[in-house]
Amino acid sequence: MSDYYTKSENKKRKLPAYLSLDEFSKVMKNVKKKHHRAAFNLAFFSGLRLSEITKLQKENIDFNGKRIFIKDSKGGKDRVVPIPKGMKSEYLNCIPLSCGGRTLEATFKRYVKKSGISKPDAHFHSLRHSFAVRCMERGIPLNQIQVLLGHENIATTGIYLKINPKDALDNYDKLF
Repeated sequence: MSDYYTKSENKKRKLPAYLSLDEFSKVMKNVKKKHHRAAFNLAFFSGLRLSEITKLQKENIDFNGKRIFIKDSKGGKDRVVPIPKGMKSEYLNCIPLSCGGRTLEATFKRYVKKSGISKPDAHFHSLRHSFAVRCMERGIPLNQIQVLLGHENIATTGIYLKINPKDALDNYDKLF
C-alpha cells in the first residue's frame, strides 16, 4: 500500500486497508453464525463502525424506509444509512448482537486469514473503508459519501480518493 502524509502532523501514514467485493465474498463463505454475518454485512454494505453495530437496537431499523438510524455516533452525531440491499431479515433479527466489539474484531481477522486472501492489515474497520471505496467506484459524489459515513470534514472522506485512484488513472490514459 502507498503512504500519505497528513498536513497537521507531517507524519507518514499507511492508506487504509479495504476489501474488494470478491475478497469480502471469500471471507463470508466461512462465516456461519448469523450475528457475525449481520455485523460484517452492515459494515461492508452500509459503512457502519464497529461501535455503531454493537450499540444498534431493533427500534433503529426502519424496514419500510430501508434505512438504519445511527444514534449518538462518533462525536455525538446522528445519521441515517441504508439497509444493505438483499440483507436477509434473519440477520437483522440478530440485532442487538449477542457479542461485543472485541469478539467481532478477532472473529473478522480469523475469517480473513482462513479465507486465504492476502490482507495482513485488514481489520473490522476495513469493512467500513471498503464501503467508502465501493461508493466512490460507483460514482457517488464525495459529499454524499461524507454524509453516509458521518464525517464532519470532507477531507477525511477524501482519503478514499487516494486508496483507489481509478478515475484519475483512467482519465490519464485517455488524455495522454
